[in-house]
Order: sequence, then C-alpha cells, then structure tokens
Amino acid sequence: IDLETFSSVDIKKSGLYAYVDSPDFEILLFAYSLDGGLVQVVDMARGEPLPDWIIGALYSESYIKHAYNASFEMACLSKRFGLIGPMDPSQWRCTLFLGLFAGYPGSLKAIGEALGLGEDKKKQATGTALIRYFCVPCKPTKANGGRTRNMPDDSPEKWEQFIEYNRQDVVTEMAVAKALSRFQVPEWLQKQWAVDLKIHRRGVAVDRDLVAGALAIRDEEALELLEDAKQITQLDNPNSLQQMSGWLASQGIEAPSLTKDVVAGLLADPEVQGPARRVLEIRQELGKTSTKKYDAIAACICADGRVHGLLQFYGAARTGRWAGRLLQVQNLPRTYTKDIEYARRLVKERNGAALRFIYGSVHDTLSQLIRTALVASPGRVLVDADFSAIEARVISWVAGEEWRLKAFREGQDIYCASASQMFGVPVEKHGPNGHLRQKGKIAELALGYQGSANAMIAMGALDMGLSEEELPEIVRQWRDANPRIRQLWYDMQSAAEKVITCPGYAMVGRYIMLSMEHNPDTGLNYLVMTLPSSRKLYYPDPQIGLNRFGGASITYMGVGATRKWERLETYGGKLVENAVQAIARDCLAYNIDKLDAKGYEIVFHVHDEVVIDYAPTPEKDGQAALQEVIGIMSSPIWWAPGLPLDAAGWVGDFFTKD
Repeated sequence: IDLETFSSVDIKKSGLYAYVDSPDFEILLFAYSLDGGLVQVVDMARGEPLPDWIIGALYSESYIKHAYNASFEMACLSKRFGLIGPMDPSQWRCTLFLGLFAGYPGSLKAIGEALGLGEDKKKQATGTALIRYFCVPCKPTKANGGRTRNMPDDSPEKWEQFIEYNRQDVVTEMAVAKALSRFQVPEWLQKQWAVDLKIHRRGVAVDRDLVAGALAIRDEEALELLEDAKQITQLDNPNSLQQMSGWLASQGIEAPSLTKDVVAGLLADPEVQGPARRVLEIRQELGKTSTKKYDAIAACICADGRVHGLLQFYGAARTGRWAGRLLQVQNLPRTYTKDIEYARRLVKERNGAALRFIYGSVHDTLSQLIRTALVASPGRVLVDADFSAIEARVISWVAGEEWRLKAFREGQDIYCASASQMFGVPVEKHGPNGHLRQKGKIAELALGYQGSANAMIAMGALDMGLSEEELPEIVRQWRDANPRIRQLWYDMQSAAEKVITCPGYAMVGRYIMLSMEHNPDTGLNYLVMTLPSSRKLYYPDPQIGLNRFGGASITYMGVGATRKWERLETYGGKLVENAVQAIARDCLAYNIDKLDAKGYEIVFHVHDEVVIDYAPTPEKDGQAALQEVIGIMSSPIWWAPGLPLDAAGWVGDFFTKD
C-alpha cells in the first residue's frame, strides 16, 4: 500500500500525528498490489470508493499489509476509518524498518539508489514537484484565482502524472521488499516494533500553559534585548552581521563573523569590556537556540493535548537504537534550577520580570524548563527509571573485565573505582583522594572505545580542569587498568579482518559473533555482527584497505556524515562501540516489552531511561510502582548471564533531569 495525502500541517515540522489530526487532512490516492499483482490506484480525491474487500482486508488478520514507513499508512487509514478503530500493528510489515535492519538508508529514494533501483533524477524531480503541487497548501495569487489548494481539476494532466507516480512508488517498494526478503527480522523484534507504535499512539501530555508562557516571555525578552542593543550601538539592525561587525570594529574589535563560537571566544577575552562586552552578551543571549524547542512542542501538539511520535524505531544507523524526532527528547537541556516549581509558576503567569530578578538569565531558565513541559496526564504521575551506567556495565561484561563487574555488583561508584584502579590508591567521592575521581570520570566517558587524548578533549577534559599535557598519561593509565577492554578492541579488529578476507565466523568477547553472509538478491556480501540477544547488525559490502596510518582499514557501505550512501571506515574500537550500544539498546527494549506486558503505559524513553504515565491506586502508589519498575529493570536478562544491571528513578508531575 502507498498513499498520497493532503494536510495543511507541515509533517516535517509537526510530525505525523498532528499532520493527520488536521481537520483538512485527506487521502488523495490509494495505490496497492495484491499478492504481487498489477498495481491499482484508487482515486479517492475524485470520489472513487475503496472496494469493500480492501476495507475488510485492512482489519483482517488474514491479510498482511506491507508499506514503506507503515506507521504513516496506519495513522492515515485509522483516521479515515476511525469509527472502525485503529489498525493492528501485528498485521503490518514495514519495509522502511526492514531496510534499516539490513543496514540501508531510511528514505525510499535513498534505499532505491543504494539497491540500484532508483529512478532517474528527472523523474524524482517531477515527483517532488507533484507532491508540492497537490499535497500541500498553495499561495493564493491572481493567476490561480486566489485558491489555497490545488485540486485534480486544476491540472488534469498533472493529476494523471501524480496517479502514475503513486503507482510507481508501490512498484519500487515491492522491488525493495523483494531485494531485502532474505533479511529475516526476528519475530520478537517485529513485536517490539508493534509495541513502539503503541507508545507513539499513546503520546505524552503537554503543559500548554507553560509552553505558551515560555514563548511569550521569550519573545518579550528578545524585543527588550534587541532594543538595548539598538540603544548602545545606535544601529538600525543590530542583527545585521555587516552593521554589527562595523560597530565592533569601531570599538577596536575585529570580528569578520559572529558565530556562536566566535562570540564565546570574544567574551572569553578579559580585555573585551564596556559597551562591546554588553552587546556581545546580548548577541549570545539572542543566539541561544534551545528555547526554540518550545516552538517545536507547540507545533506538534495534537487535539488531545499530547505530542506523539517522538522517537523513530531503529532510527540510529548500525546499532538499531531509537532516533529522536520533533522535540528531540534525547537532547534536552538538563534542569539544575532550584525551586523549579516556582519557576514554572512564573512562566505560566508570564512574569518575565520576576523570572529575571530571581533566576538571572531568562533564556537559560526557560531552556532548563523545556523538559518540564512534558507532564503526567490528569490524575496521574510520571514514573521515571533509568539504567545506571549501562554502557560501562555492558562493555565490562562483554570484555570480561572482572574488577569492573565486581565494582558494579558491590554498588561502587565506577568513576571512583576506575580512578582507584588507575592510580593504585583508594578513591572516594568527597573523601580520600577525591580529587582523582574527576580524572576517572573523564577517562570512563572518553576512552572505552579506543579513544585517546583527543577524545578526552572532545568530551570536555580541559573544561573539567585537566591540562592537555597530562592527558596521554591518563590514557595509558586507563588502558593499563582495563587490559581486557583494550584487548577487546584488537580482537574485534582482528576478527573482522579475518572473516572479511577468509569468510567464516569468529567469536569476540562474550557471546558476540562476526560472520559473512552473501545475499544473491542484492549481489553483496555483508559483515554480520550477531549480538547476545540473537539480533544481527549488517555492514554491507565490507572490504579491507589501508588507512592513513598504513594499517588495515575496514570499510563498508553506509550513510555518512553527508547523508549520502558512501564507503565508510571503521576499526576495532568503533565496532566495539556499535556492539555495546546495540546490546544496551536490546536491554532497554527487553525491559520495555516486560513493562508493557505488566500494563505500565510508557509515553517515551531516552536511550537508557523509560518514562511511564501511571495512575496511582490505593494498593500501589507512584513510589511503589517505581520500586517495581526498578526491580524489573534490575533483573537479570536470560540472554546476558552475569550482566549486572541496576536502575534508579523518581516520581513526579513533570519530566525533569538533574
């Protein structure tokens, strides 16, 4: 099935559920193929009804429905046939998910090109133009009679082209599904996809008053800051780079650009004082983008007062972790403001002056409060639980680094334990040798995946007070303290090289297997990493070459930083990172399934953290529920014997993170 639809809501900005929630949402075309037969197109925009058997098939377990990004078709059809009810995810298969599982790009265009099925650029441009013409509102002009939407009769020729475009999408989708048919998604992973759709449909409640107040205060603050800048500089437009650069030059400051980093660098110079410093501070304040997340929240609130679809299942390449969408809940500012309840009240009252007087920076305070816009449903509480140091535990378990596993089982602080192992002295937080904990912390954060001094700098080592000169020694000490993890990198590199050059299989660490598989449908070989959960990670078309240091370089085809299908380079430590993050993902997914089966209503999750909308009862209040959730998440997993898991959490009315 492939649909073409119309909605005045921008799906990229507001998401699928707000898009479908729009009163003017409409299904225009319904293209389908039954059992691989000729593709048919139902012209619903012109009143052609769907055959009765199709409506029945959409709700019948006797039919398996396939679509590319099936959640889109399911949401659209559930809206269209809302009186019948939502679609059952167990009856659907998503070709987008299948492609991601096999290591391919996310868009139909990109995966088609990667598989050699892509249309020529002229056809692609025509399709994009047709979607822009029929599927989104148009600007009213004299030439089009002032209309805000193009209908089939406004251009019958284009409409016939659009019907053919819809038909060809199904042809391409079937070709993709056929090419990937040998990649078997495990049934348990397919069920996780279904649970994920249930979480999307549920959504999370939003404190609309807080969002509206934050937007009002932010806009008022921006106007005041801009006016201050005008008063100081006497410029017509202080936002103009040309005008501001000229004014700064008159103050003895050369600034050919005024990017975030440039402004921060100028403010770090103690010689920049007086009016110039104040103007740069204003520009820095106005340039903060974190409060734009309030706009993102406002744009995707549905009629039920909730936001839906905050995560994409299997959205992170290679590891299969979830990827953030819309609000990007995986990348929200931390909340460290004291008296957070009072700050939220001031925002709801739109009292920017009091907020500034009590908390200082308005933008910074609003930024910290973004998390708290996600709230419990009326009469409920949020139960939040997250794994403790999940990646550090997983890599210790995979490598068999016993001293670390012992520390986790005994409930030790891993940063203190690591520093103690590195420096050979007892280290306690706020106690004996407590100053060494910071070195243990940055080493733990930066060095687990074959990182070195540069990785520590990227992780903020210099900001933590460490000097660049002492970093190489810290790297050496950490590696010496963790010989099994260090060996794991080299074993992973060696095993990958071995199976690529001499196809077979090799075991690495605990329960990780590397092998090669050939897929005659795609004509490619794949480096396959089988995880303890039995899930497979695929690396298409692996090869061995030379890196810039003259050593062996492992490469494969994937989506690079430019978002193009290209040859990527990897190495032992990076493959270990993929494995560890993928295993951590499977730990979370396993527990999401368990919590869902227990009736806990998860509204979203963040890497190692679940957020549950819970209705307290006399028998089980929020704290009791939290203890049960922690107990579930801390329990052993059958496919990871000996992996010590632990979790902690909180109960509250709104989402937060300290």
